[in-house]
Amino acid sequence: MKYVLTASFPLSNNDQKTGRSARHIALPRIGEEGQEKIESATVLIIGLGGIGCASASYLASSGVGQLLLCDFDTVDATNLGRQTLYGPDDIGQLKVHRAASRLAAMNPDVRLTEIPERLSDDALQEAVRQADVVLDGCDNFATRFQVSDACVTGSRPLVSGSAIRFEGQLAVFGPDYTKSPCYRCLYKESDESLDDCAGNGVLAPVPGVIGTMMAVEALKQLAGVELTATCQLNLYDALSGQWQQVTIKKRKACPACDQARDTPPK
Repeated sequence: MKYVLTASFPLSNNDQKTGRSARHIALPRIGEEGQEKIESATVLIIGLGGIGCASASYLASSGVGQLLLCDFDTVDATNLGRQTLYGPDDIGQLKVHRAASRLAAMNPDVRLTEIPERLSDDALQEAVRQADVVLDGCDNFATRFQVSDACVTGSRPLVSGSAIRFEGQLAVFGPDYTKSPCYRCLYKESDESLDDCAGNGVLAPVPGVIGTMMAVEALKQLAGVELTATCQLNLYDALSGQWQQVTIKKRKACPACDQARDTPPK
């Protein structure tokens, strides 16, 4: 699998312990050890829309060592209200290219790899295996199911988020799918109520709220901080300003994670 390595810079001359990472290191639950884990980690981000822009921005600024940026789409004028890594001059250009350029300017120490295609099958499995954590902020259910299946197979934690209208959803799955439910335990492909986010209305900041929370969950995973329950769906209602939690039960005979019972985590 050959992709474009956008940026691989030597560490800057700034003392990271008193600069960018100082406030992380000051947190007892992270400290130097946790920050070192963050800086040596690789995160795969599927989808660089409003959710992915927010997630990628905070992961890059937090010092994550490498970001694998996956999106096959180009910037459209209708994206600009909520996809904060792009501007009017970026219209018509690949999102991964423009996002990588902005992120490299934000933190020149981060390594950025562009994947300007829709991953599937072996290519998706390989990208997932390279990552310590996978973030899925894509806008369609077909891709979400594929990404979830790859995370189950590769025993990788998945942070999944979506946003539509005034509503957002966030859930963390894995990495031990013998115990954790997977995305297919939450939704079935045959569910007629599934509504892809592409083309629907959405309040501009809502994807940013979800993407930011996904970055929080990813950093907790990487630093080894106590995690949010992996059997919980977090629902955000922007109209009321409230969050609700719904328990996700592990589905019997799940076509994906049920097989993990016979396959020990890697």
